[in-house]
Amino acid sequence: MEFSINSGSPGKQRTGCVIVGVHEGRRLSAPAQELDRAAKGFLTDVLRRGDHDGRPGTSLLLHGVPGVPADRILLVGVGKEREFDESAYRKAVDTAVKVLRTTGATDCAFYLTDLAVRRRDTAFKVEQAVLGVMEGLYRFDRMKSKPPEAKRALRKVVLHVARRSDIAPGEQAAARAHAVAEGVRLARDLGNLPANVCTPSYLADEARELAKHHGLACDILDEHDIEKLGMGAFLAVARGSRQPPRLIVLEHRGAGKTGEAPVVLVGKGVTFDTGGISLKPAVEMDEMKFDMCGAASVLGTMKAVALLKLPLNVVGLVPATENMPGGNAVKPGDIVTTMSGKTVEILNTDAEGRLILCDALTYAERYKPAAVVDVATLTGAMVIALGHVATGLFANSDALARELVQAGEAAWDRAWHLPLWADYQEGLKSNFADIPNIGSRAGGAITAACFLERFAKAYAWAHLDIAGTAWKSGGEKGATGRPVALLANFLTRRAA
Repeated sequence: MEFSINSGSPGKQRTGCVIVGVHEGRRLSAPAQELDRAAKGFLTDVLRRGDHDGRPGTSLLLHGVPGVPADRILLVGVGKEREFDESAYRKAVDTAVKVLRTTGATDCAFYLTDLAVRRRDTAFKVEQAVLGVMEGLYRFDRMKSKPPEAKRALRKVVLHVARRSDIAPGEQAAARAHAVAEGVRLARDLGNLPANVCTPSYLADEARELAKHHGLACDILDEHDIEKLGMGAFLAVARGSRQPPRLIVLEHRGAGKTGEAPVVLVGKGVTFDTGGISLKPAVEMDEMKFDMCGAASVLGTMKAVALLKLPLNVVGLVPATENMPGGNAVKPGDIVTTMSGKTVEILNTDAEGRLILCDALTYAERYKPAAVVDVATLTGAMVIALGHVATGLFANSDALARELVQAGEAAWDRAWHLPLWADYQEGLKSNFADIPNIGSRAGGAITAACFLERFAKAYAWAHLDIAGTAWKSGGEKGATGRPVALLANFLTRRAA
């Protein structure tokens, strides 16, 4: 996909489609007014007849408009002007892309970026337009024997800015967003693959390919290596599966030879989660192929970091395994010794994510990191708390938490900071080991984060629980690629 920035008049665009906004009350936006003048009031007449009223999510596609060289004009409803915020803007972009996909247009001129979004600049609008277009055009059909025939694919998008002085920052924003979108696409592809294809070994091979093509250092640790490290919690989860576990290590050495402490990203890579002996219900268990979306987002972020050539050292760690029942599977009541030396009583084998993450968090200590951020589809309790809008954020550093919240706001991939007070640690007590792997049902997402915090004392650490944001169910079932945009923005700000 090719993106470019332009400040030309919409009435002079020779393109497959010009996209402009219409506010509620049939009020044409400024670019739409320009088109209307070129078409001698044609758009005003269309609106007067009641074919379009400007409500959010609505659209009207016009062909052969007189006086306009573009093949089509797409009117997109953007709602009330005074209420036009980030969510309304993204909805308008998404609406436009859905309509574009139904046409044969191979190029378009995008004038929604000309609309005023409260508290947001041109760079934000350009970035969100690029991400929205790439997201809207995404399709995962590689597993179909005969992929559905598509219309001619959109290949070129020209994003309009109001002033010529906005072209350079617009181009920079488009380049950044395109790199992030490539990372999001990788994360979505990996998340959408079935678990019989996307095994721990497959993830390791994908990491090698990523390293090969983008100049990253890569090390893959096998079961023997993991055992030598003393990762008893990680190995306990892997025991029930015939698929061997892998610990994937990727490094972007963007800071050169300065010895700068890296930021370490840790992604939960449970490529399928049956719950183990604590077996999950059958309903929607197919969606447990998405339990490696934390790993997928770390790999996607590493790709974005490499494409952005960030002058920053970044390490990606992915403990990858299946969680299966079987004669050798770990049982409720078993006690294992973690890499840190702490012992864990496994009261529920379906609380396996924290078991593989705790050993990876201990492994991260060897990098003497500036910060560590783990990403995991960790708890159903997180979905109950925040639904599917915001990612849950926990941290032992308020400064790091603020960085991540601000990065999420800037990228419009939002997270919400939840408490990690010492009071919640009272819920993690075992009569037989140092710590159990679950607490009470109350505050389940918090006690899960409390468990992880015990293994992250050596550095500034944050935990992103993406159980509600990593994938969608129903008719739009599929991985979202979140929180690649948040993480990429966080790292870009750190690099600056």
